Amino acid sequence: MALIIKKSKLPGAGKGLYTTKAINKESKIIEYRGEIIGYKEYRRRARKEEDHYLFYLRRELCIDALHTPHYKARYANDAAGITRVKGLRNNSDYIIYGDKCFIVASRNIKAGEEIFVNYTNAYWKSMRKRMKVKRRLAKLNAA
Repeated sequence: MALIIKKSKLPGAGKGLYTTKAINKESKIIEYRGEIIGYKEYRRRARKEEDHYLFYLRRELCIDALHTPHYKARYANDAAGITRVKGLRNNSDYIIYGDKCFIVASRNIKAGEEIFVNYTNAYWKSMRKRMKVKRRLAKLNAA
């Protein structure tokens, strides 16, 4: 699979993951790789808001790609997130196979398209809650 990193089409998302070749529906695109950590460390990093690249596999197995920028899967964004662009939609999902996680095409993807993966509603609910708390704290600190 020929994948490249360049600026995402989603405003504020930073970099995005793109394919240079067409990908068929249900094809494994790339493995989500990073540091393997346990749930206690996952929770510790989440409390410190160091969880932007954490993927929870199961109770005692998590993948953290924060300090592994050479693993490209971490650059796949979610088109259904907080910032949306008309015409952009998710084209893949995270699928867990045993102790590994892969980004898998949920539809045919054309060469040159950005890979957009479903982060899940639970993820975005958590992010919205975090943003709301930050806004409240900022108001309190400004007063």
